[in-house]
Amino acid sequence: MEPLAHGGDLAAARRMFPDAPEPFVDLSTGINPHSYPLPTFPPEIFARLPERTAVRHLAVIAAQAYGAPSPDHVRPAPGTQILLPLVAHLAEPGRAAVLSTTYAEHKRAAMLAGHSVDSIDNVGAASGSDLVIVVNPNNPDGSVVPRDALLPLAKQLARTGGLLVIDEAFGDVAPISTSLAGDVGRGNIVVLRSFGKFFGLAGLRLGFAIAAPSLIERLDAMLGPWAVSGPALHVGEKAMVDQAWKEQTLAHLTDAKTRLDGLLIRAGLEVIGGTSLFRLTRSPDAEQLFMRLGRAGILVRRFTEQPDWLRWGLPRSENDWQRLSDALN
Repeated sequence: MEPLAHGGDLAAARRMFPDAPEPFVDLSTGINPHSYPLPTFPPEIFARLPERTAVRHLAVIAAQAYGAPSPDHVRPAPGTQILLPLVAHLAEPGRAAVLSTTYAEHKRAAMLAGHSVDSIDNVGAASGSDLVIVVNPNNPDGSVVPRDALLPLAKQLARTGGLLVIDEAFGDVAPISTSLAGDVGRGNIVVLRSFGKFFGLAGLRLGFAIAAPSLIERLDAMLGPWAVSGPALHVGEKAMVDQAWKEQTLAHLTDAKTRLDGLLIRAGLEVIGGTSLFRLTRSPDAEQLFMRLGRAGILVRRFTEQPDWLRWGLPRSENDWQRLSDALN
């Protein structure tokens, strides 16, 4: 079961558009283009294995940042991608329901864990499942399922030993009231949080599982020692307590989202959703537009299952903004 295609593959874009001008403007991901400034690294951080005390310290910081009940409810990991099949293994193989259309790796991870997988279009259709996965806010349309719909579902699943997994990869740009991180003490809820998207450091590979301590212990055993690198622990520790940077970034992302919507609407596209890190449009000419942008050296995300959709990340520089504007015009 090969991983599915995603955004960010510039090598594939260059093969598809060999005559496109360089550098490519990569708008195919939902990663903050203005990343957190890297701190100074002590030389020994690359020479020594990361210590458990550093992992614990980051869990303390993450628990406070995400509103988890305690550090015992948090496990840092080398990105949330590696957590997907591990979390799916926390539920006995059975029926998994994935709220769709969404990030396709959840379906693959559930199948790897031995589940049969159904795609559902509302949480009410999850009845009778052993594992339910909801991306909240959703990727790619940014829709949010409210807590008062998810908590009754978790209670219903608990009666039969079912597990509710909430992927909050884009939770940093959503209202804190939508998160279920503070509710994992109920025992059958797992929340996933991504570090790299909001902080713009996806290559660092850092993420978090938030769950009841008994589930965290099982995940810890599956991950094993030294799963998170020393540099990732060091950057996470600095970035997640930098409240001033977070607030400035949220304001900047909101302004950039508004600016991007203006460009897309003036180009005749219908904006149908997204977050402040990406926007989703619908157009009958989406495939032609994808190709035209590619020939101009601009990569956006298209969807085989929804051929009239395109997802747009945020341009990094004024030159990138101008190239996008010129291509759309």
